[in-house]
Amino acid sequence: MADINLEITTPEKVIYKDTVDSITVPGTLGGFQVLKNHAPLMSTFEIGIVTVKTGEKEEHFTTGGGTVEVLNNKILILADSMEKVEEIDIDRAERAKKRAEERLAMKNKAEVDVARAEAALKRAMNRLKAVSKFVT
Repeated sequence: MADINLEITTPEKVIYKDTVDSITVPGTLGGFQVLKNHAPLMSTFEIGIVTVKTGEKEEHFTTGGGTVEVLNNKILILADSMEKVEEIDIDRAERAKKRAEERLAMKNKAEVDVARAEAALKRAMNRLKAVSKFVT
């Protein structure tokens, strides 16, 4: 029944390319799901979890944001970053979280790019949350 062509691409590589039944995306104005024969759509999305369903199978990806285009049962996702939850390096995510927290704690003592540190913290926390939720 997988009738939607999905391609997920990052600046580094194609992450996913297959037919699916649905995809759920963390849209900038709220999460949304795309099913067969969805109306044309162009949207941005933010840090969060993308869920791809094919039959009974669900795959989960963490993302750093990007854009999504839906047209004629084809979905193209251009993501800043995307990784399968099962492939997340937990130690690396914990180190990134700690580094971002340290930078934010020093914001009054040194020149720190607060927006960048906050985004890094949010991405690291998203990865850790996804692993705890979806990896057994």
